[in-house]
Amino acid sequence: MRRRTLLTGFAGGLLATGTAPAFASGARRVRHVRPGDSVQAAVDAVVAAGGTGWTIAVHPGTYREVIDIPAQAAELTIRGATRDPRDTVIVYDNANGTPKPDGSGTYGTAGSATFTSAAPGLTVRDLTLANDWLRADHPEITGTQAVAAYVTGDRSQFTRVRFLAHQDTLFADTTALTAFDRHYYRDCYIEGDVDFVFGRARAVFERCHFHTLDRDVAFKPEGMVFAPATARANPYGFLAVRGLVTSGAEDGAYRIARPWVPSYETTAWPSLVVRDTWLGPGIDAVTPYTNMREAYPWQTMRFREYGNSGPGALITVPENRPQLTAAEAGEHTRRTYLGDWCPDERP
Repeated sequence: MRRRTLLTGFAGGLLATGTAPAFASGARRVRHVRPGDSVQAAVDAVVAAGGTGWTIAVHPGTYREVIDIPAQAAELTIRGATRDPRDTVIVYDNANGTPKPDGSGTYGTAGSATFTSAAPGLTVRDLTLANDWLRADHPEITGTQAVAAYVTGDRSQFTRVRFLAHQDTLFADTTALTAFDRHYYRDCYIEGDVDFVFGRARAVFERCHFHTLDRDVAFKPEGMVFAPATARANPYGFLAVRGLVTSGAEDGAYRIARPWVPSYETTAWPSLVVRDTWLGPGIDAVTPYTNMREAYPWQTMRFREYGNSGPGALITVPENRPQLTAAEAGEHTRRTYLGDWCPDERP
């Protein structure tokens, strides 16, 4: 299996890391990252400079490095310098089972992420976050989760961002088990195979495109799009609205979701609403949900649909596709999920 060719060939070529970019002149708190610079160095510089509200403009190129944004980088914006997210790519290739260079063990799922943020008020726009680790390249590794982005922190917003990986692409989580951190993803493209949108966050995915990858395996399902792990006390989990689900696999090879009840939070009550979304033929319309563990059957979770269309949305076995009533659907909106936070909707 070849690495994704879509990560190559962008303007700027493969960029070296470790060089700190210069601050832009003028009163605006903007820092530019250009070919030869490091995105992480720019993050470190704005944290050291103090204050909030910085913008890091990343110019076209492929940046092979790991990014870690701490909580003190509040209200940070990271944006691609063009409006095409394919122009600016941040990518690395760690997996859960990848040994750390210092011999202290493996990275683990969260630690495998190419992009990690705990910053409240984060905004990311117009770029690609990818993990190009491949199972076929590492048959000796059994921990095959390889995260593109691990996001915690309240009021995290992603607009026109591509998330590329295979298993566990986007880890949309919270800063603590008791936190109800809110995320908003708009006009994003997210691809993967197993549980590739997962976590505990209260997250709205509006007008997002989810794409399931083909896997060279003999079993079905090949994977699941969502694996929410919502805290029982949180009234809302994942909301996918006005989206699109396509597939590179054969018809019926994927399920919409399965519940994730982590061993460290066995009281979790996963919540997922998929509404007003086109579901392609890659979704198994007869059995669109499945279990991760038999002790936590999906039928006991908060999984609902409303107003979906497409061949993967056909209701052939009603008990397998719980639907919201019109009155209930009125409670599952962006406004309800995000509360007093109004994300920036600039084009």
